[in-house]
Amino acid sequence: MRRHRIAAIPADGIGPEVISAGLEVLEALAARAGFALDVDHYDWGSDYYKRTGRMMPADGLERLRAADAIYFGAVGAPDLPDHITLWGLRLAICQGFNQYANVRPTRILPGITSPLRDVGPGDLDWLIVRENSEGEYAGQGGRSHRGRPEEIATEVSIFTRTGVSRILRFAFRVAQSRPRKHLTVVTKSNAQRFGMVMWDEIAAEVAAEFPDVTWDKELVDAMTLRMVRRPRSLDTMVATNLHADILTDLAAALAGSLGVAPTANIDPERQFPSMFEPIHGSAFDITGKGIANPVATFWTGAMMLEHLGEPAAAAAMMAAVEQVCAAGILTPDIGGTATTADVTRAVCDAIRGANAPA
Repeated sequence: MRRHRIAAIPADGIGPEVISAGLEVLEALAARAGFALDVDHYDWGSDYYKRTGRMMPADGLERLRAADAIYFGAVGAPDLPDHITLWGLRLAICQGFNQYANVRPTRILPGITSPLRDVGPGDLDWLIVRENSEGEYAGQGGRSHRGRPEEIATEVSIFTRTGVSRILRFAFRVAQSRPRKHLTVVTKSNAQRFGMVMWDEIAAEVAAEFPDVTWDKELVDAMTLRMVRRPRSLDTMVATNLHADILTDLAAALAGSLGVAPTANIDPERQFPSMFEPIHGSAFDITGKGIANPVATFWTGAMMLEHLGEPAAAAAMMAAVEQVCAAGILTPDIGGTATTADVTRAVCDAIRGANAPA
């Protein structure tokens, strides 16, 4: 039997709720698909920080190296500064494991209504590639003269030819694998005349390696308008760490909710385990209420299965999710009244083929 070792890090907020749901669905799927999951559970996160002064142990990355993939919930707590929680756990893993390709698919699932007028399933089907290792989130900069009128804070964006080339090449390959074979490169090269101009130049160089992929360029501010006004004109997109971070939240909203938005932090060279997480964050306002939307976590699980070489299981996962959404079993963020447990139970039933939604 095929076995996959998964490191589960539920972390904060609704993370434990949705990761528990995700593991339940993955186990149901594994039982039907002929593979097994060996899950290592880690209690790292904000509560761990309050006990130890660290978001994860000093040897945390070494512990995770043995995993085939990491299943991550959400990080952040209302009584801790966000930069401590984010850099202490999620970004420490992303950068420590060279997960330089952040991949975020977006589409409108059956049964979910987009806020865009006259746009439904099939009209919005995007994949956004985010540079995940440098750029605006490189962690370079500092502060001096703290508390004084002349206090200075710098946040330095780092763009390297290596980093830009590899993410653009990754994005062109992804676009090449999709039916439309179209890529939009998003920058801000009219105002950011060094790093962003280099992005544009490298994009043209890399594009020559992919003659079957059509591509265009868009400034990030114009891109927000295009996503809303002309969603059918887009397919695969690639942008910097900050720009894609913002654009993917907009994309999730246009697809109905952050609660249905998955993501994968990929090391394409597979030297390290990749990490899979829903993008909705800790959602303190609904933590513990039992109404967190697990769909993003299920879709994220499907991406993890694809990465682990289980494409049939990944497809079965998404088919079950779509069946449940189409049946109207939806959490409140997308207009329904179902609980996390209701959606999880329905997806498990759909996978097993018993008591499936009508």
